[in-house]
Amino acid sequence: MSQATESDVREDGVIESVSGPVVTAVDLDARMNDVVYVGHEGLMGEVIEIEGNITTIQVYEETSGVSPGQPVESTGAPLSVDLGPGVLDTIYDGVQRPLDVLEDKMDSAFLDRGVDSPGIDLEKSWEFTPELEEGDEVTRGEVIGIVPETESIDHKVMVPPDALEEGETAEIVSIESGNFTVEQPVAELDTGEEISMRQEWPVRKQRPAAEKYTPKKPLVSGQRILDGLFPIAKGGTAAIPGPFGSGKTVAQQSLAKFADADIVVYIGCGERGNEMTEVIDDFPELPDPQTGNPLMARTCLIANTSNMPVAARESCIYTGITIAEYYRDMGYDVALMADSTSRWAEAMREISSRLEEMPGEEGYPAYLAARLAEFYERAGYYQTINGKEGSVTAIGAVSPPGGDFSEPVTQNTLRIVKAFWALDSDLAERRHFPAINWNDSYSLYRDQLDEWFESNVDQEWSSQRQWAIDVLDEESELQEIVQLVGKDALPDDQQLTLEVARYLREAWLQQNALHGVDRYSPPEKTFRILQGIKTFNDEAFEALEAGVPVDEIQNIDATPQLNRIGTTPDDEADEFVSGIEEDITEQLRELY
Repeated sequence: MSQATESDVREDGVIESVSGPVVTAVDLDARMNDVVYVGHEGLMGEVIEIEGNITTIQVYEETSGVSPGQPVESTGAPLSVDLGPGVLDTIYDGVQRPLDVLEDKMDSAFLDRGVDSPGIDLEKSWEFTPELEEGDEVTRGEVIGIVPETESIDHKVMVPPDALEEGETAEIVSIESGNFTVEQPVAELDTGEEISMRQEWPVRKQRPAAEKYTPKKPLVSGQRILDGLFPIAKGGTAAIPGPFGSGKTVAQQSLAKFADADIVVYIGCGERGNEMTEVIDDFPELPDPQTGNPLMARTCLIANTSNMPVAARESCIYTGITIAEYYRDMGYDVALMADSTSRWAEAMREISSRLEEMPGEEGYPAYLAARLAEFYERAGYYQTINGKEGSVTAIGAVSPPGGDFSEPVTQNTLRIVKAFWALDSDLAERRHFPAINWNDSYSLYRDQLDEWFESNVDQEWSSQRQWAIDVLDEESELQEIVQLVGKDALPDDQQLTLEVARYLREAWLQQNALHGVDRYSPPEKTFRILQGIKTFNDEAFEALEAGVPVDEIQNIDATPQLNRIGTTPDDEADEFVSGIEEDITEQLRELY
């Protein structure tokens, strides 16, 4: 988090009352969303309400020991993040304090109150290579040079969006290559503006963009049920609601590891410490499937666990989306994972109750829907102000108590996002993962992404998918009858439909996140598995029409091989499926 200079900080307020993370002060010269330091220990807080001479502050640390009469200092600046080289491969808390740096300061895993540190290393030198020359004209947001931030990502140093007015140009009067710290100027404009690698940006203010496009490219996830049935576009929004133990965290981690985004921002918002520990332990060890480098080289983690102060949980979502927008402006595709937005909403409910605001449904603040919409609205596929194209894809987990999708956070999220991946505890209990219920889920991106899949995978993508949806829908209806009268009471064609649907569920939709091969399925392989099942369907119904008993059709040796396609190496899958299709055709035709 950006630091205020000593000249900015002035002791100009006194605490009047303390109620948990909410503190009121009098005689404080501050504006809305300004950062303040509270009490003798200088606890970081943010102004959230001003009424006359009384200023209300949410404090981002534990407030025990803070009492009326203690001082409040205003920085005169809004809550902002430090942006520049060094953001990636870093683990922050909810207000962008680097946890590894603070651990070294404390010589302990537990942080003292009031401790602070810049969001990026101000002393480290970075190698800067200019992209422009003296005399070149630039506009706001324009890329002036490159810094190799990690093994995977080149950091593009840009003219800050607020350095020039919209449409205004300036001439570069000096620009140098070499090694610089983030605060040293690397270029100077004829306006007198010095450009360094470091920028600051208020977290609650959306970074500007030239235009927002309708997204037409999919964020390929490698999860067959998502790519095949419920795809999300780059720049899209999605929610993963589900009860405890249904696989929300695993689903988001799989997306973070394997989705074809350039940058991943993973926000652990109020989740249990052991879940974030798993992320922190796993990500540095995992190889990036795109580059082979460590996955952390293109990842920024924001860890705000359930035992951390509740107010910092409210800010961590904004910290994450602002970092995502910064890399979007460089022309990168960013995937943002928020786990979970329910904990974020609970933080808002806590602050709202302390403010004694009129509660909405289930005690949540009346502005819950507006805050959710503000967050998801910052996702999108954009033309940036420097003419590049970049995207932020926002995927939020929702943790409804008891898996009740009628609760306010799920319902308000459902109205906003365009992809809804509903997790099902029944599927999870049957060890069917990902436990996404294909009857309750949907994606509004399907039609606009069909052109890409048909051009890049196969012309029959949409027709094959529709066939799979129809079979699964029919199975859902037949299961109700089966529960009443049993499977054997059904006509032969309906029994065969149930068998085909079983292979769709087990061989196509089910996927093992812990298997070295099956954890990621490229779209081509996803399509070939579906083709193999469709071949069995077509040949089986032909055999049935020819008078072959359904039991004999179900008992051929070749069909169970369909379940092995997912674990077959990707470069061998096409040949393996072709062999199965030949065996199925041959064995079924021998029966009539």
